Amino acid sequence: MSSMKAAVVELDGSLKIRTVPVPKINPYQVLVKMKYGATCTGTDLRLMEKGHPEPVIYPSILGHESVGRAIEIGDKVTTFKPGDLISRVGAPAMPELGLGICFGGFAQYGVATDYVAMERDGIPRSEWENARVQKVIPADIDEKVAPMMITWRETLSYATRLGVKESDNVLILGSGGNALAFVRHCVYVKARVVTIGSITRGNLFIKAGAIANIDYKSDRIYEQLKALFPDGIDYIIDAIGYSRNTNIALPLLKEKGVIGVYGWHSRADYGINPFKANHSFIVYCDGYDEPETHDEVIKRIREGFLDASLWYDMDNPVPLDNIAEAYADLKEHKAIKYLIDLT
Repeated sequence: MSSMKAAVVELDGSLKIRTVPVPKINPYQVLVKMKYGATCTGTDLRLMEKGHPEPVIYPSILGHESVGRAIEIGDKVTTFKPGDLISRVGAPAMPELGLGICFGGFAQYGVATDYVAMERDGIPRSEWENARVQKVIPADIDEKVAPMMITWRETLSYATRLGVKESDNVLILGSGGNALAFVRHCVYVKARVVTIGSITRGNLFIKAGAIANIDYKSDRIYEQLKALFPDGIDYIIDAIGYSRNTNIALPLLKEKGVIGVYGWHSRADYGINPFKANHSFIVYCDGYDEPETHDEVIKRIREGFLDASLWYDMDNPVPLDNIAEAYADLKEHKAIKYLIDLT
């Protein structure tokens, strides 16, 4: 077990399978055998197009929604034990090969770090902060469901921090995996949800609990929104990051209503015209904290409310060797997400 396969974004943006060394661990780390990962259309495609807002070293191992089981435990690890399924794991950067990481999750082996032990031993937070997302997933959670926990934790933290509650009127922009997650979270707290997105995915979003899905190409978006939300909108959650439909909906935003721009597209020059609004409003800029919702997401999975099959085909995961084909299909909007078999 000296080498493994990994999906690498090459310098030209193509996605190739490379053979690379299996990672080594330090005393605070765990070696994991990777099980499954999920594609993320927005982040992953932007990384492949070299459009991510944060600096990335290319070539780079892709994937940030992967889970794996602990097989080797460092001497100072106390949080994890052999066999544990752990969230948000991946291969580390391999500078000796000139290989960076776009989170590193699409590989056959990865590393988890015991941040609890590092904090206990007085190691500076800066050295373990990023490992807070690596948490044990209970044994009753299916390995094929577990990759969705990353999307669910992020979006639930964001929606909770926004303050969405029962009877609120919520407009969600987008028709991808994050938008679908926001629908489920808002419906869970009994908010009233409308989406603007692809008409071809309208039935899926209605199934998820939206009362209506408006075609983002429609020239009557405002009129449809006004009919659906005659009392106004409490929250606009932009899961994509394009301001056009936010501005269309602005006249319906209630006084002190909230706009949250979750998606990264066009974030650098996202333009809201405040003079389209009839009242003062709030733009939420405080982000999310994925680890804080871990237990609540587990609860909602166990309740049957969060069902991974709404996002991807659980019965037909894509082999790691075929991952480039999955991303080619995502570019053509043939699916919301794919489950990737990393074994």
